[in-house]
Amino acid sequence: MKIKSILVSQPEPIDKEKSPYGELSRKYNVKIDFHKFIKIEGVTAKEFRLERISLADHTAVILSSRNSVDHFFRIAKEMRYDVPENLKYFCISESTAFYLQKYVLYRKRKIFHGKQSFAELIEIIRKHKDEKYLLPCSDIHKESMVDLLDQAKVNYSKAILYRTEASNLSGIKIDEYDMFVFFSPAGIKSLQKNFPKFKQGEKIFGAFGQSTVDSITESGFSVQVMAPTKTAPSMTMALEEYLEMEAKKSRKK
Repeated sequence: MKIKSILVSQPEPIDKEKSPYGELSRKYNVKIDFHKFIKIEGVTAKEFRLERISLADHTAVILSSRNSVDHFFRIAKEMRYDVPENLKYFCISESTAFYLQKYVLYRKRKIFHGKQSFAELIEIIRKHKDEKYLLPCSDIHKESMVDLLDQAKVNYSKAILYRTEASNLSGIKIDEYDMFVFFSPAGIKSLQKNFPKFKQGEKIFGAFGQSTVDSITESGFSVQVMAPTKTAPSMTMALEEYLEMEAKKSRKK
């Protein structure tokens, strides 16, 4: 089927026309809309106390996303905990590490980061085994992170500091789209919660990350476009491969 419209389950880029999505839209004459399928809600200080975790007991913090950064410093403020200058930060990527500048003087802190994956970060953490780590995360988090920490016998505490909840999608005319693009298991759960009678039919599903692919298939749907791959490290590159393939099929007819 010819793809005429795509719904991406993320916020719209600041400059959509200059983004890779804008280029795809023009090149293949396809309408691309954006809508957040999930929202992040922070746990309260009262809820955090029930986890019986003392921030002061930890000498390092593992930050797997910007959300984890924001909510670590938010809960520290709500708990009236002064984050010490000698606290060590272990970030999943350089961009997450740079995001710390929103809260700390970057050059005066001990900050370590991987390239992009948690497995890479674990190799750095292994070199600092004497630390007691705090892992701020969502109620819906990658179990692989915990598994890797356990396998490496890291001394850590898992702290649920925020929740991933389904957004209200009632304003979306779901039948108008030929393709849906998901970036997390929570995204497909949001689709099901908002549209419990939804059937995929001939609609195309794109998924970023193996956990997203697994969640979609476990929900009874199928995935036609996947990223990252060797030829398509980004979702937009995977979409371009698919749209180009479909365009070639149309030209042959």
